[in-house]
Amino acid sequence: MANRVEVVRDGAEALDYLFATGPYAHRAGKELPAVVLLDLMLPKLSGLEVLARIRGDSRTRRLPVVILTSSDDEKDLVRSYYLGSNSYVRKPIDPGEFTRAVAQVGLYWLALNQPPPPSQ
Repeated sequence: MANRVEVVRDGAEALDYLFATGPYAHRAGKELPAVVLLDLMLPKLSGLEVLARIRGDSRTRRLPVVILTSSDDEKDLVRSYYLGSNSYVRKPIDPGEFTRAVAQVGLYWLALNQPPPPSQ
């Protein structure tokens, strides 16, 4: 993928980035990412908590969110979709397979998917 990838280290930082707060206050007024790749196993706030906050705010409600996790727990899968995840992808353990999986996810969401128009 040629698109820029921003990496945050925990759930609280993810929310700061998306909502332009804390150390990311300088992002106020800037575009949201085209897609969020969200791990469920995050420090501070879990991926499910982050997803709930994303879906609970009108600014990010329609932002595509792909759960990218190593969890094979069916409860995580069901809860992710219940909270509004657009997709659920299990991370391959092999680093090469992981890279290919992320590239395929990126290709779909950034090149093939037709997103809705921005919120009015």
